[in-house]
Order: sequence, then structure tokens, then C-alpha cells
Amino acid sequence: MSLTPQWLDELRTRVSLSALIGRSVRVQKAGREFKACCPFHNEKTPSFTINDEKGFYHCFGCGAHGDAIRWMTDHQGLPFMDAVKDLAALAGMDVPAPDPRAAKAAEAARTLHDTMAAAQDFFARNLTGDGGAGARAYLATRGFPPAIIAAFGFGYAPESRGGLKSALASFGDAQLVECGLLIAVEGRDPYDRFRGRLMLPIHDPRGRVIAFGGRILAADKTDAPKYLNSPDTPLFDKGRTLYNLHRAAPAARSSGRLIVVEGYMDVVALAAAGIAEAVAPLGTALTEDQIERLWRVVPCPVLCFDGDAAGQRAARRAIMRALPLLKPGHSLSIVTLPKGMDPDDVVKSQGAAAMEALLAGGTSLIETLWQGERDAAPLATPEDKAGLKQRLIEATETIGHPDIRALYRRDLLDRFGALAYPAREAGGQQRKPFTPAQRGKRRPDGRWQPPEMPLAPEYITQMRKVGQVDQTLRPLLAAVLMGLIADPRLIARHGEALTRIGESDLTGGGLIESLLEFADSPVHGMASGMAADMAADMSSGMDQDGAPALESAQLVTKLQDKGVVLPGPDDLAGMPYDFIARGDPVGVAESVEIIVELPLVEGALAQANAQTQHALTEESFAEQQRLVQRRLALRARLGQMGRARAAL
Repeated sequence: MSLTPQWLDELRTRVSLSALIGRSVRVQKAGREFKACCPFHNEKTPSFTINDEKGFYHCFGCGAHGDAIRWMTDHQGLPFMDAVKDLAALAGMDVPAPDPRAAKAAEAARTLHDTMAAAQDFFARNLTGDGGAGARAYLATRGFPPAIIAAFGFGYAPESRGGLKSALASFGDAQLVECGLLIAVEGRDPYDRFRGRLMLPIHDPRGRVIAFGGRILAADKTDAPKYLNSPDTPLFDKGRTLYNLHRAAPAARSSGRLIVVEGYMDVVALAAAGIAEAVAPLGTALTEDQIERLWRVVPCPVLCFDGDAAGQRAARRAIMRALPLLKPGHSLSIVTLPKGMDPDDVVKSQGAAAMEALLAGGTSLIETLWQGERDAAPLATPEDKAGLKQRLIEATETIGHPDIRALYRRDLLDRFGALAYPAREAGGQQRKPFTPAQRGKRRPDGRWQPPEMPLAPEYITQMRKVGQVDQTLRPLLAAVLMGLIADPRLIARHGEALTRIGESDLTGGGLIESLLEFADSPVHGMASGMAADMAADMSSGMDQDGAPALESAQLVTKLQDKGVVLPGPDDLAGMPYDFIARGDPVGVAESVEIIVELPLVEGALAQANAQTQHALTEESFAEQQRLVQRRLALRARLGQMGRARAAL
């Protein structure tokens, strides 16, 4: 399927953006535009404007901006192609035809959706019939009001091996098996998968039924699973689906909060208590795909886990899966319920206000990680504490984003240091540091003058190096400078760090100042800032690969005009840093961190060495060891980075 920019522009032109948004939000005419209270954040005074002529919306409060397609993906939660198809149907346009195989698959999917809709009608009818008395009695014990029962589409699967099969015979056994409604066993006739269960439909983001979940009602069936979900089908992938997302996403974008609970009955219980923005995974731990889907709705979803051991294991699995995916502005908040209680128990015993208080008091991801690792094993011996440190380091090394990885590592090791090397007290008083015998002298006024603290020779040497780049880092610095020139969009991202790089023959000619000047120039700022964002919004993924090359050429011209000497391949001195020189964003970020931090750590270590020679205390020794480990870690990262890329 080929969606050309021209076809997408025609689609946007044919859709009235104010009418599209007006289906979900109350809009008012304001001159040539429309205004409304922003649906992406809570506000009382309208700051959300819609311009039909230009075809975009913009919120002056939170910065939300986009066109009709962006509205369908960001507010309605649809995948890009689903958004395009819905808008095309609204505009009366035909989506460009895919290849024959894709067209055949799409036609089959439509038929499967019809089958699932018919199955939902069958289950819903059975709930209200004579055979559904037991299911209705169970719902009464849960206290779900009729409006909630109707909204969530509760149904009943009769205790029969062929009830649904007979009712949906027109669809054929093969199709019912493909939908997961029948079980096919070799040598036997297919039979109903769901029997004697309270049924709940599972929807895709567009609100179409794609699967079912069933709760057993017969108390004597101890050998059967309590909850049974549809198997994976062409419509349903349980690792990518979140129950109730089609209803929760609009509510979450309005409230700024999205709650993840462990099961779909928890979702229904919260909805009955007035908390509409809840979703649940389906029989599996939270997956990477599901975490990404949550982040498309809100930047920091709330994961709500039961207080039992199973709930804590689920929380740990979710955290470990989220760490490699972390990105700026996106994280998770963790809420642990009282032991032995689920959301329904909290609401029924303490009220909705108590549940709201628990949700508002969530723990950050890093705090939960620290607490979990700290409490995972005893810390009675030095070996136990070293094991904790190792677990913390291994967890942070899984984080993909270099800045977040460095910040997590520093924060967690600071916590570890406070735990492993606490300040000792004796008799309620802080122990005085050990001070070796020293000689002083009398001042002219007769008062005693203590001696000045001597500086270690290596620290004096280090002081002479302050402001200079270590020669061992020179090839890496050359690669960074070449990488910034290759992709000038990276300059502004590391602007503050670049100003802290020491002197070198590579930077002595004003190269860094010229790079920062180029990044701050009006033309470049517009190209890489707001204009680029708006262009990306309106182009819906059009290729932008030409932009870095164009900016790089402009930058090289400006530097040459100013007589700035540019680093070249010879400056890499044979080191395997070509990937950085080509503008690899991760490589540039890691390299800048090492170039800036390593000299600072070495300077601080020299000072700590001098301090321990003058006055050795447990605290000064611990700080010295921390700096030694940090220096070793930075040097190791430098070596690993080169070896890893050289092996590719």
C-alpha cells in the first residue's frame, strides 16, 4: 500500500477538523477559528484552537499540536493506518489498494470481525435469558450497576459443547475455530471453547470485538481455570492488547492519568467506582509492546499491583521490562495495594476516595527498583552488600538511553553508599575524625596557627592539567566533533556539556564556540526546532533524511569561512570511533559524558587522595573508593565502546 504525500494532503483537506474534534469535544466558534478546553490536559479557560483553513489544532497551554491524522492517533488511540482508513471513510475517499495478498487478508479480517460481533450478541442474549440466572446472580454479588454491565457488554456462555456452534453455524466451523470460539481436536468435531462462564468482550483500539474472557461460575469445577481468555488469533495478540484501552484512552487524556491493574474484573470494579481510565493486560505480565502503547496515551502510567507475593513479582517483571525502554519524560509510577486486597476490595471496604489516595501516592520507578533490590536479600555481610551493588549496576546497564542510564546509576549508587557506609555514632555524638599529629606555629599575636593541609604531589600535577583534555581522550574528542559536524541537530542537545570541555589543540581554534553559535543561529534554530516539529506533525512520517546532510554542508562552509581547522580522519589515530564521527546519537552522547566527567572524577580523586593523607576518616576513605570505582567504570566504558563497535 502506497500513501503518497499528495493523497494524504487531499485527505486532510476533505476532512473538517473542527467537525472531527467536535465529535469528542465541545467546540465554539471564535472568529475564523474554533476554540475549546484542551482535551489533552485539564483546564477551565479554553486555550485549544482549531484552524480549519490551515488544517491543524494547537493548545497554547500544553503545546499539543497536530492535524486530523494526529488527532486520531493521539486522542483516539488508533494506529496510523486505522486512523487513515477511518478518515478516508469519513471523507468518502478510497484508500490506495494494497497488493492482492494484503487485500485478501483485510477481507478475511473483516469477516472475522463480523463473526466476533455475532458471538458477542449471542453471549449478551444468553445473559438475559433463563440460562443466565447464575451469571446474573454472580454480577449481583459484585455490586456492578446495570449501566456498567451494559457498557462493558457482559454475557454468558451456556454450559453446552455446541450452543455457540449451532447459533453461529452460518459462519462455518473453520471460521469459528480461526476466531478461537471453537476448539478443534483431531478425529473429533469442534466444540465450544467457552462453557458455563460469565463472558466479557475484549476490544481493539477502534472498539471492535477481537477476543473474549470468561470467568467460571461453577464452584465445583476445581480442575478448570478460573479465568479463560481467547487464544491468539489473526485479530487478537494478547501480548499487544490492553483490555479496555478503547474506553480508557480518551478518559486518560482528559485526566492525564492511565491506570494498569492486574485483571479485567479490576477494571470493571474501578469503572463502577467512577475511575474510568483503567486497563489490564490479558493473562500475561506487562509486555514491552504494552508499555509502549501506554506511553502513547500518557507519559507516566500508574501500575497498580496487589499486595501479595504474586503482585510484587509482577511489579518487578514490569520494571525490568520498562528499564531498556525508558526515554526522557516517560516513566512508570508504582502503587502497591494493602496485602491481600485488590482494587475491588479497596473500593468496597474503604470507598473510592481511599483508592484515589493510593493512586495519588504512587512510588517512582527508581524508588521501587531501589526498594525491591535492597529488600531482595539479607544485607548482613560485606558480600551481601556487594551483591546489592552488583544487582543495581546490572539493572542500570539495561537502560538504553545514555543520559537516563547515567542518572539512574549515580542515584542508585549514592543510595547504596549511604546504606553501606553509614556515619557511625558513639554515645549519641558523631565520632570525630582521626587526625594525625601535626606541627604548627605561633602567630605574631601569640595565637596558635595550625599547619596548612599538604597537597599530594599527584594532585599538584593534576591541578596543572585542569582545563586540558587528557591526550588519551583526544581521538574520542575528535570523533565527537566530527559527529556534531556530520549531524548539527545534536549540537543543541549537548550544548551545556560542550562548554565544559577543556582546552585542546582540536578546540583551541574556536571550534566549539563556532558550533554553539551555529546551533543558536535563527535559521538553524527554526530548522531543528519548532518548524521541524510542525513539519513532522503535518507530514505524518515523510522522509527527513536530507536535513542533516544539508545542515552539515552549511556548517562546514561557515567553519571554513571563519578559518576554523576541522578535525579529520587522521585525528582518530586508528581508534574504532568511526560510528561516532558519522553522527551516531548514542555514541556522541556517551562520548561527551566521558570527555566531560572523566577529568572531573580524576581531579576529585586526586583531591580525595590528598585528603586521606592529611586526615583519614571512614567517610573520606569511602569517598576515595567511590571515586576510584567511578574512574574505573568510565575507563571501562571507554574501552568497551571501542571494542564493541570494532567487532561489528
